[in-house]
Amino acid sequence: MSNGWRAPWSPASRATWRARRATAPLPVTPGSSAFTATQLQRLYELGADAAATDQSFADAAARDGAFRRLSTELTSAGRAALDALRAGPRVPALRRLEESLRAALAGAGLVEVVTPTIVSGDALRKMGVEPHSEMGEQVFRLDSDRALRPMLAPNLYTVMRRLSRTWKQPFGIYEMGSCFRRDTKGARHLNEFTMLNLVELGTPLAARDDRLRELAMVVLEAAGVGGYEFVLKSSEVYGDELDVVVGGLEVCSTALGPHPLDDAWAITDPWVGLGFGLERLLVASGGLAGIERVGRSLSYLDGVRLQLS
Repeated sequence: MSNGWRAPWSPASRATWRARRATAPLPVTPGSSAFTATQLQRLYELGADAAATDQSFADAAARDGAFRRLSTELTSAGRAALDALRAGPRVPALRRLEESLRAALAGAGLVEVVTPTIVSGDALRKMGVEPHSEMGEQVFRLDSDRALRPMLAPNLYTVMRRLSRTWKQPFGIYEMGSCFRRDTKGARHLNEFTMLNLVELGTPLAARDDRLRELAMVVLEAAGVGGYEFVLKSSEVYGDELDVVVGGLEVCSTALGPHPLDDAWAITDPWVGLGFGLERLLVASGGLAGIERVGRSLSYLDGVRLQLS
């Protein structure tokens, strides 16, 4: 699918990235003629792809020589990418994606809101997140009645309800910001990640499905993500929902109202809602293997390993 989107990083840094990006977690190939596990880990950190690491060698000396050459090349590519970032645009991919999405959503008529990162236990309970539920076990709790938000939805419910007393329907709002969950860190999960949640209140019942897809495509096009599909899935919070999946990676979950959760928030009108993981959108648009490369990190900047030497 071609959408004419301009990549969130500069052409020079994107070309460098493509030359060294990882397309899958690097396999540890058994046998002394292959790279060692330690070498594979280092090459993965530097951005080697699976084709570069899936090699066999006559002996350890040949293997070690190939490792030195490949790591030197990747280190040089990393330095070039960091130099390109410094020369311009001087903003990492996650922030550039946010800017692109902000412009697209404003063009679609949605209004941005900014809400607190700390949520109350009551707000979580209204979302069906009980302390000992599956989701409840993932919450970072600050004390008996406060937590770091695991999702943006509780605050958006509150803002949407209050705005409904002033604004004529339909109207849409959205928020982009950090959320926190005790997920196992890996190629697809982060303990701190960036969510985009958008909701439109007052969407006519008969138009909800079409509007849901329309809003999803606004975001996906702004993020440069193609090759996606809508897949029906079950959620602990919302029940049956439609997910947006790219190459097996879920980048968005959706929900429709009226919904049983609405009563707790005094919402009575129909609505459509979508939640995107921004780091996952970057993984999908860049063909990356490790989500940690594009998240908030002390080890990576704009996808480049900071420990290059």
